[in-house]
Amino acid sequence: MAKDLTKGRIMPMLIRFTIPLILGNIFQLTYNAVDSIIVGRFVGKEALAAVGICNPVTTLIILFLNGLCMGASILMGNYYGAKKMDTLSRQISTTMISGIIFSLALTVFAIMFTKPILMVIQVDKSIMTITTQYLRIIMLGLVFTFLYNFFSSTLRALGDSATPLYFLIISAVLNVFGDLFFVVILKAGSNGCAVATVVSEALCCLFCMIYIKFRVPVLCLGKKWLIFDNALLKKTVSYGWVSAMQQATVQLGKIGIQAIINTMGVSVAAAFAVVNRIDDYAYTPEQNIAHGMTAFMAQNKGAERDDRVIKGFKAGMLLEIIYGIIIFLVCFVFAAPLMKLFVSDGEVIRHGVIYLKLISVMYILPALTNGIQGYFRGIGDLKITLLSSFINMGVRVLAAIPLVFALGMGIEALPFSYLAGWIGMLVAEVPLLIRNYRNYRKMKPCGK
Repeated sequence: MAKDLTKGRIMPMLIRFTIPLILGNIFQLTYNAVDSIIVGRFVGKEALAAVGICNPVTTLIILFLNGLCMGASILMGNYYGAKKMDTLSRQISTTMISGIIFSLALTVFAIMFTKPILMVIQVDKSIMTITTQYLRIIMLGLVFTFLYNFFSSTLRALGDSATPLYFLIISAVLNVFGDLFFVVILKAGSNGCAVATVVSEALCCLFCMIYIKFRVPVLCLGKKWLIFDNALLKKTVSYGWVSAMQQATVQLGKIGIQAIINTMGVSVAAAFAVVNRIDDYAYTPEQNIAHGMTAFMAQNKGAERDDRVIKGFKAGMLLEIIYGIIIFLVCFVFAAPLMKLFVSDGEVIRHGVIYLKLISVMYILPALTNGIQGYFRGIGDLKITLLSSFINMGVRVLAAIPLVFALGMGIEALPFSYLAGWIGMLVAEVPLLIRNYRNYRKMKPCGK
C-alpha cells in the first residue's frame, strides 16, 4: 500500500522502507546465482563462463529501461508528496506506454546484434555458440523485465517497498524449480537456465499486475492507462535518460573489465563470474539503502520538507557505513567457502579467493559513494551522479589496462583498479555534496 514518507521518525522509517528492497534484490540475485550454481555443478565451467559473460551485457540493456523507471519514480515521488494526483496518474500511464515500446525495440536490436556484441568483448570461440544462444533467450523476456521494474518503481515512489518483495520471492522459487527441471531433468544446459529465468520473470510480472488491480486503488487508472502526455514524457526522459546513462556507464565499465578478463582464459573468466555473483550480494544492499534515501528525499522534496531531506541523508549515510564494515568482514573471512558454493574446480576457486579478499577490503568506499548518489538522485540533481559514475568507471578501466597487460598482475589487478575508480568518484562528488548540503542547511526548517 502507498505510504506517506513526509511524516514520522526518519531512521525507523528508512530502515523499514529499505529492508524489503534489500530482501527483494537478494531474492532476485538468488535466482541469478542459482543459474551459476546449477550450471557450474551440472554443466561445466564453459557454460558457467558463458552465463557470467552475458550478465554485464544483459544488465547494460536492462539498465536503459531501469533508468526510465528510476527517473519517472523520482517525479512520481514529487507529485505524490505534493498530492498532485492527476499529474501523478498521467505520469504513470506515460511511463508505462513509452517503456513498453522502448523495451520491444531493445529486444529486436539485441537479438539482431548478439554475435557482434559478443565479438566486441572478445568471447572465446569455444563458448561463442552457447553464449549467443543464452543471451538471445534472455532478451526475449525484456518486456516482462520492464513491466515488473515499472510497477516496482511506481510502488516504491508511493512509499510501498514491501509488495514487490512478495512477487520476487514467488519468482525466485519458480526459477529454482525451473532451473532444476530444464537443466537437471531435461539436460538443456545453459539454455535451460535462460528459459527458466524468462518464465519466472513473466509470471512475476503477471502476479504484480493482478495484485495492483485489486489492492492498490491509486493505480487503478482504468482508461487513464491509455493517456500519453508528451510534456511529461519529455520531463521523464530528461530525468530517465541521465539516470539510464549513469547506470549504463557503470555497466560499460564492467564490460570493459570483462573484455580484459576474457584474455586471461576460461578459468579466470569463470572465477570472475562467480565473484561477481558474490559481489552482487555484498554490494546490492548499499545500493538499496541509497534507493531508500532517494524515495524518501523525493517525497519530502515534493512536500517542501527540506529539513527532512537533510535528516534522511544523515540517517542513510550512517546505515551505509555500518553495512560496509559488516560486509567486509563477512566476505574476507568466508572467501573460500563462498567460492566453493558455486564451483568445485580448484583453479577457479584459487583465482576467486584472491579477487574476493582484495575487493572486500574496499567495500566501505562504494558504501559512501552510493549514499552520496542517493542524495543527489533524491533532490533531482542527476547530472552529478552521471559525472561521478563516468569518472569511476573510466578510471577503473584505464587503471586495469596497465596493471594487467604491462605489469602482468592478473585477476588481482582488478580490485586495485576499482580502488582508483572509487577514489576518483569521491574526489568528484564530495566538493559538490558539501556545497549543496550547505545550501540546504541555510533553508528555514519546515518542521520536525
